[in-house]
Amino acid sequence: MGPKAFVKEYWRILVLVLFVGAALFALFVPGGVFGDTTLVEGEDPEAEDTPTNLVYGLGLEGGSRISAPVAGMTADDVESVADAETGEVDHDRIQEIEAGLHEDLEPGAANLSVVLHDDGWISVEIYDDDTTEAEFAEALNNQGLEVDEDDVRPGVTAETRAAIIETIQTMINEAGLSGGTAYEQQDPLGGSYVVTEVPDMGPDQLEELLSDRGVVEVWAYYPDGNGSHTNETVLSGDDITDVDPPQPDQQGPGYVVPVQVSEDAAWDYQDRMNELQFTSVGQHQCGLGYDEDGTVDFDHSDDQDRYCLITVADGEPVAAHSMGPDLASSMSQGTWAESPTFQMGSQNIEQANSLAVSLRAGALPAPLDFTQSQTYSIQPALADQFKFYSLLIGALSILTVAGMVFLRYRNPKVAVPMILTASTEVVILLGFAALIKMPLDLSHVAGFIAVVGTGVDDLVIIADEVMDDGDVSSSRVFESRFRKAFWIIGAAAATTIIALSPLAVLSLGDLRGFAIITILGVLIGVLITRPAYGDILQRLLTDR
Repeated sequence: MGPKAFVKEYWRILVLVLFVGAALFALFVPGGVFGDTTLVEGEDPEAEDTPTNLVYGLGLEGGSRISAPVAGMTADDVESVADAETGEVDHDRIQEIEAGLHEDLEPGAANLSVVLHDDGWISVEIYDDDTTEAEFAEALNNQGLEVDEDDVRPGVTAETRAAIIETIQTMINEAGLSGGTAYEQQDPLGGSYVVTEVPDMGPDQLEELLSDRGVVEVWAYYPDGNGSHTNETVLSGDDITDVDPPQPDQQGPGYVVPVQVSEDAAWDYQDRMNELQFTSVGQHQCGLGYDEDGTVDFDHSDDQDRYCLITVADGEPVAAHSMGPDLASSMSQGTWAESPTFQMGSQNIEQANSLAVSLRAGALPAPLDFTQSQTYSIQPALADQFKFYSLLIGALSILTVAGMVFLRYRNPKVAVPMILTASTEVVILLGFAALIKMPLDLSHVAGFIAVVGTGVDDLVIIADEVMDDGDVSSSRVFESRFRKAFWIIGAAAATTIIALSPLAVLSLGDLRGFAIITILGVLIGVLITRPAYGDILQRLLTDR
């Protein structure tokens, strides 16, 4: 038999072997299919020393889950800023509204947002606890927007929630928290919650991570000409395009985070530093100290002029540095903006890592309301027990099913391929989970056990159908009976998928993981393992 004939004859079995081989590769080869063995910054190297490439969730790894709504108020669809004929958006109007609201309400720069929807309408959000709904509505009316106090609702827009989830997920990845995830969940009353799950982290640590919005700025602190000092924001996190790992400060204690500034912001920053004399008389003229809580102390009793570049994280000045001669020289000559890199200061490595993560992930568009949060945590030691019991229960389920199959058929030609084929479904599913780095939890384990049960049920239907009248020595008879059995299991699979699809789509916690694994198992069975089992059984029971 030539290669082409061999492939044509055994293609269903070869497909099964191919998928099993790929699954084993994804499971056990370091780095998996994509070959990525690089550790994320801050990740423990010993955490990679595991027998498989599987990633575990809270139930099997330990960790915390926090579900919290987004703090804020929103006035939805207050005005259309798109031309009715051309669809062109009036961005000047958006900026006019933002500037007017900032003047009336005086919130922080990161505490107010005008959200532009796809249909050209805008919604306005504010995240300032000091502003009431009545004050918010009045400020909107001052900008020519017809908004009543009843039109202001708690919460934020769907666009902002999606941006928050994306930022948290990036924050988790940048912090090296393998297996962590963030998603949105709806409650029965229509409220929306942002859910964050991180393995191997306590609830207090996770809340602290999420409490830091990641708003990073650089302030220029300089004499105002009246015998005192003032400060202004000269760079924000949005102006940073690239961030290098933290490193020790070569000019003194502490650490620095090397960053690269965007081209547009670089020229403005360079011009402003020259205007404020940071590049001339301001060199090495900072000298600010630190309070006991680690923030910059702006109190100084002498008459010396101070020129400081202040690193600010979430509104807290955490480091103050003078401008060095090299940076000052390149800015005064106008060449720095051509290759705009500089260093943001921090006092310790933890603070430096936090700065780097915030700069890479970006700032949370709005804060989370932890006064209404729900917290769930599990200790790693208990999770290890669950992991062992899950493996034990999985092995017992396979052995129990194998025993029942042997008692039912008492024919190794039927029973052994049946058990092996059912086991390959679990192997393929585990390989898929390792490939996409799906954090496995107890709900997924329940799905694996359900897959074994439903898989063997379908294989029993195939075996019973083809052996119904005893003699199956004819390949034609076997294929006729197999097609009939396959229609039965195909209809059953469709019913299962339809029934579980709502659970897989809706945000219903652990039920979603169970539904996803079960649906994937059913699809793998119908498309790969059931046809392969039919081919194996045909070659063992017929004259072919």
